[in-house]
Amino acid sequence: MLNEKEMVNDTLTMLKSSITGYSNVISEAGNPQFRQTIQQIRNNCEQSQYELYKLAEQKGYYQPAAQARQDEIQQIKSSFIQ
Repeated sequence: MLNEKEMVNDTLTMLKSSITGYSNVISEAGNPQFRQTIQQIRNNCEQSQYELYKLAEQKGYYQPAAQARQDEIQQIKSSFIQ
């Protein structure tokens, strides 16, 4: 039987995979109404993932990466602008 930490981490993994799948569908959708519907579903999924992430972080199930320094952020931005 899975403990709470394993269930939370499994659900986070599932939600991240779903978000990726929804993004792929959105990028290929030709029907505007269908595209908008999938975007709403993806947005709801992203919100659920964020809320579960915050719970996992609060309970110590997830240790986020260190905050990036401002110069690192600027370097990444610059690489995409070129």
